[in-house]
Amino acid sequence: MLTINELRQFSGTEHWYKHLSGYLYTDGVQYVAQGGGAYWLIDKILFTTRAKNNLQEFGAWKLEVNEDKTAILVCEDGNYHELFREKIEWTDFPLNKLELWFEDGVLILPSEH
Repeated sequence: MLTINELRQFSGTEHWYKHLSGYLYTDGVQYVAQGGGAYWLIDKILFTTRAKNNLQEFGAWKLEVNEDKTAILVCEDGNYHELFREKIEWTDFPLNKLELWFEDGVLILPSEH
């Protein structure tokens, strides 16, 4: 099962994964997608980023999963200003919270910065 402690082990990346959106993501994000069954989340973040010009420079993407398995996905700029928000009707993502950063065309774990 995916844990926050496992995600802390990632610093930098050895491999770059190309997404259908044209953007890249790192080993840590691949680990989240595989271990958490979260390819849907990577798709949501990167396709939304591609579609919205105001998200393409930098975005701190935050997923918060509620006890009833609904979730909220929010993107903020580097100054905590909300740029995007969407309610997720259901998810089985195993963590209560996750933060991913999009910068310079790449989706990363904050520890990979």
